[in-house]
Amino acid sequence: MKPVDDKRDPSDVTKLLLRVKVGDTGAESELLPLIYDELRAIARNHMRHERQDHTLQATVLVHEAFLQLAGNSQIDWQNRAHFFALASRAMRRVLIDYARAAHAEKRPGAHQRVDLDSGLIPVGAENTDVLALDEALEKLATWDPRQSQIVEMRFFAGLSFEEIAEVLGVSDRTVKRDWTMARAWLHRELTRAPQ
Repeated sequence: MKPVDDKRDPSDVTKLLLRVKVGDTGAESELLPLIYDELRAIARNHMRHERQDHTLQATVLVHEAFLQLAGNSQIDWQNRAHFFALASRAMRRVLIDYARAAHAEKRPGAHQRVDLDSGLIPVGAENTDVLALDEALEKLATWDPRQSQIVEMRFFAGLSFEEIAEVLGVSDRTVKRDWTMARAWLHRELTRAPQ
């Protein structure tokens, strides 16, 4: 895979996404080299939270996400950051589906541990499994959908506050405030005793 040309205009990705949406298969071939490295970084970020003997690889997540997104003509691409936010969500869904399937088989190690000390949860929080995190994010989404989206984009996709603000159409300050509130809410949700 050839390296990404850092001098290219980010709007090039948006233009290619719009061409892909209308069925231009040549645009897919142009798009993948431009976004592959960033998709791999997002996938590695997701895999960093998985157990070390996980059978899925970052490359599989990249390909699954790309196939789901490139083939979806219903998505109205806003920009490059929007694409990467949705790619991260698609990767998360692949991992959740995999975890659910493993849990359903009830084999040893079916629960996957997620280390949440990388900025999402305050220091001292315990590890939690990926299914518990997904359940907590789904619950947060019913309470405050924007906060849930911010967690996904920041924690899993690694988007900056500025990029998230652009995707959501709000100020950086709003994103930072919501990030702080979401972290506190998730900490309470993930560390409270099971009922």
